[in-house]
Amino acid sequence: MTVMTSTARPLLNRRLTEFGTTIFAEMSALAARTGAINLGQGFPDTDGPEEVREAAVRALRDGRGNQYPPGPGVPELRTAIAEHQRRRYGLAVDPDTEVLVTAGATEAIAAALLALVEPGDEVVALEPYYDSYAACVALAGGTRVPVTLRPDPAEARFRLDLDELRDAVTDRTRLLLINTPHNPTGTVLTRAELTAIAELAVERDLLVVTDEVYEHLVFDGAEHVPLATLPGMRERTVTIGSAGKTFSFTGWKVGWVTAAPALVSAVRSAKQFLTYVSAGPFQYAVAEALALPDSYFDGFRADLLAKRDLLAAGLADAGFGVFRPAGTYFVTTDIRPLGESDGFAFCRALPERAGVVAIPNAVFYDHREAGAPFVRFAFCKRTEVLQEAVKRLRGAFAE
Repeated sequence: MTVMTSTARPLLNRRLTEFGTTIFAEMSALAARTGAINLGQGFPDTDGPEEVREAAVRALRDGRGNQYPPGPGVPELRTAIAEHQRRRYGLAVDPDTEVLVTAGATEAIAAALLALVEPGDEVVALEPYYDSYAACVALAGGTRVPVTLRPDPAEARFRLDLDELRDAVTDRTRLLLINTPHNPTGTVLTRAELTAIAELAVERDLLVVTDEVYEHLVFDGAEHVPLATLPGMRERTVTIGSAGKTFSFTGWKVGWVTAAPALVSAVRSAKQFLTYVSAGPFQYAVAEALALPDSYFDGFRADLLAKRDLLAAGLADAGFGVFRPAGTYFVTTDIRPLGESDGFAFCRALPERAGVVAIPNAVFYDHREAGAPFVRFAFCKRTEVLQEAVKRLRGAFAE
């Protein structure tokens, strides 16, 4: 029921009328009500490294961050982010002028779009996309223009049509919103694809916001290439990173923006009126986490790779069409081999049918029909949980 004022005017801002309760809240509530295994929302079911957790405890006890931290983020974390970009990608980033700490990547996306998009500007985004993209474009008054990643069953991946991307850009286009590794499809854009995107951005004088929160979760020899490393992109790219996915502390909500000083200043202008600051003690802990040796990142990736393979094999055995992800911690499946075609109906029935919760990919699409037969499962769970989920799915569909 729509809530109305005494003058019959809807209470909710018209820009947000298409956005209700997120599918993640709905499906997590369904998991709790039915006791189903929740492979819907992308959060781990174990904590990250003990030494990082202890660093947060130490910061609390030492009184660091218990009051408002600096608006741009604590110096230790900004320095660690800059060093991470230098060590991993050869990017020289000034921690004082080119780094901004945010309340997770979601706030970074919101602040970037609010700062950089004027009402009526077009924002081209790769569809399907994380649901906050659409809401943040709407809040900024922009017009979202989806470019759909198409399934390639022969290679069991989703592909970007570069000609379609180029055709989507008009004189009203202000910004490209790129996500790689890509949630929910697991696609990792290749260097050639990203080079073509960079050339388009330079040619049409576009800004680019690139969501790279899964940068450390790439598999099977895939390479994560930060867009800011490509020619002509350093001064026009806002890069978004996050600690949550890499260190399994999603509740800490520590994200960041790296960009040229003018872009960081613009994003900070919007961010300061959102949360202002957040996660004080956790910022110190994430600074230590970013300095962990390569063995941590290699081990983390190997653990998630094994879990990906476990879940992907189990889903295939149960009869799903499986798109094996090259990155992130999600597997997208096609339910048509099961005789199904409506992802929403399938996911709402799945807890009772199989004791497992998943997410219908259609929620990530403007073109709902393009996403209708696809369903996403998260594999960032304990091995025994995945094994039980696979057992239930096989029992429900393979027998």
